[in-house]
Amino acid sequence: MKITVIGRGNVGGGLARRWRETGHEVQELGRDGGDASEADVLLVAVPGPEIANALGRVTGLEGQVTIDATNAIRGRNEEFGSLAHEVKSIVGGPTAKSFNLNFAVIYDEIGAQRVRPSNLFCAEDEARGVTEQLIRDAGYDPVYGGGLEKARMLEDHLELLFAINQAGLGPFFVRYASPGEL
Repeated sequence: MKITVIGRGNVGGGLARRWRETGHEVQELGRDGGDASEADVLLVAVPGPEIANALGRVTGLEGQVTIDATNAIRGRNEEFGSLAHEVKSIVGGPTAKSFNLNFAVIYDEIGAQRVRPSNLFCAEDEARGVTEQLIRDAGYDPVYGGGLEKARMLEDHLELLFAINQAGLGPFFVRYASPGEL
């Protein structure tokens, strides 16, 4: 599959590497943008407030299947019900929300786990199949949470994960990152 990752940070870069390891053709676009017209699917992994700027530098987006992995840690455009809805308003294609609750700092530890970790996601029907495949190919088991109308709940859930992590509760959260490490 041809994947264009928009955002070369910990999440975007880490997922790009994991997907290459499973045989996908991955193009990574950073601050300078580029052309995504050859992609089968897009991954948007930029800070929430940078969605419009980042996507504005990329051509070939229109109508593409898109997975939104953004977080609202540094804010959000409240004109939209969720960051995923903002992404969809720009790209216009089938959209999913995923990978925003799985911390990039532990990507290298996924394969060593006794049980595959889960990845919560929500998606429009047309984006669900490819999202589930890429979740599996990244090393997770997909857990479907409903349609895109549930995206805001996934975004807001991150604050709870940070609180659990900062409290040091549970072995699952011990190695998770602080908000600045995402």
